[in-house]
Amino acid sequence: MRAAVCQLNGAGDVDHNVATALDLLARAAAEGAQLAVLPELFARYGSQHDMRAGAEPVGGPITTALAEASRRHAMWVVGGSVCEADAGRVYNTSLLLDPAGEIAARYRKIHLFDVDLPGQQPIRDSALFTPGAELVTHDVGELRLGLTICYDLRFPELYRGLMVAGATVLAVPSAFQAFTGRAHWQPLLRARAIEEQSYVLAADQWGPWGRPEAGHRTFGHSMIVDPWGTIIGEAAEEGDAVVVAELDPDEVRRVRSSLPALAHRRLGTVC
Repeated sequence: MRAAVCQLNGAGDVDHNVATALDLLARAAAEGAQLAVLPELFARYGSQHDMRAGAEPVGGPITTALAEASRRHAMWVVGGSVCEADAGRVYNTSLLLDPAGEIAARYRKIHLFDVDLPGQQPIRDSALFTPGAELVTHDVGELRLGLTICYDLRFPELYRGLMVAGATVLAVPSAFQAFTGRAHWQPLLRARAIEEQSYVLAADQWGPWGRPEAGHRTFGHSMIVDPWGTIIGEAAEEGDAVVVAELDPDEVRRVRSSLPALAHRRLGTVC
């Protein structure tokens, strides 16, 4: 299966961002991708006031546009994540759309990013989002996809749980901050791939977001990592991009067979 990760900047105008995302999906399809991943909060990444005001239920304009794109290209699409409004709450939600444009799976981000990074204003995801509580996987062709979002990357127990549930590919739509990205983005992605002997599809935002005085910037470097931990495709730090690579289920089986660490676990079925 050919898979793509799409990189864009989600600051600014929502209609422009959605149009950019749809263009990137079309580019991925033209390169033969059967599965494409967009970044976290690709349509609207800015102030909490704006994101709350623009939150919409599943089936709203943004998710409808994604469904139409997945159907048009007959392609699986991980819709990065969107601000999902549901019963008075807002969730950071990633949707998996099948090639017919139907919602195949929904994952609500479990780990919320509440940090104080040097040289910028604090980030408080928990002031806007309600955390999810469920691990989500779904079959995509011969592979099984595990859904995660950005800050989840720092919690290996989540990825072990997805592997136990059968995942052989791990999606990581992100808006990873540049300050931490320079030190941790690549090592964490490679570690998750190596630990779970799975492919990792990491679609990141790039560039500044929020008010200029806040000092916020995302890292770019969207990448695809294979089950041995080798980076098999990577975007630059700046600029919109589509990165495509081949995912081979036989490679997952080969790595897990030749280095059977997952079969040697001694601490229980979820460890």
